[in-house]
Amino acid sequence: MQTSTLVWVRINFMVNVTITESAQVYLAGLLEKQNCEGIGIRMFISDPGTPKAETCIAYSRPGEHNEEDTIIEYDQFNAYFEARSIPFLDDAKVDFAEDKFGGQLTIRAPNSRVPTVTDDSPIEDRINYLLHSEINPGLASHGGNVALVAIDEGYAILEFGGGCQGCSSVSLTLKEGVEKTLLEKIPELKGVKDSTDHTDTSNAYM
Repeated sequence: MQTSTLVWVRINFMVNVTITESAQVYLAGLLEKQNCEGIGIRMFISDPGTPKAETCIAYSRPGEHNEEDTIIEYDQFNAYFEARSIPFLDDAKVDFAEDKFGGQLTIRAPNSRVPTVTDDSPIEDRINYLLHSEINPGLASHGGNVALVAIDEGYAILEFGGGCQGCSSVSLTLKEGVEKTLLEKIPELKGVKDSTDHTDTSNAYM
């Protein structure tokens, strides 16, 4: 059975994702219970390249995957890998180990939280990289942090947390610190907007 596949994708990352034989058997059993012909799995990482990154496997019914997904054909099912997540799935391993309670599926993706960005990376990844590598280390001195919520019509929607939530200086921080840095490094970004509820001042730094 196929346990490891090297694929060359459009963003020029060589990826080695391993789904062990025992994991394939386990996943095939789960898929069979769905009573859906052609159902497969889809593997992706939420918040890739950030400390919040989580590696996920979901059911992928016919027509649910994206056209840009990389498709790997295993003996009993197809696996779809999200294009954006592929650089962060390098050396990922999916395994299943039986135990007295039945068994457990484990997913290890050692590079899921490693910032991996280029000029061609999605704008979300480039923003997250700057937030976590340049901006949040400075905010951490005030016990604060900021995270990307969404991209809306070219604007980065941000949410502050910790000591920055309810802080009287957050407007200055947003415009002179966060927005200035992001616009300098990502010129196609139109600006930033704050979605934080600053009426909660319980953790505010000032």
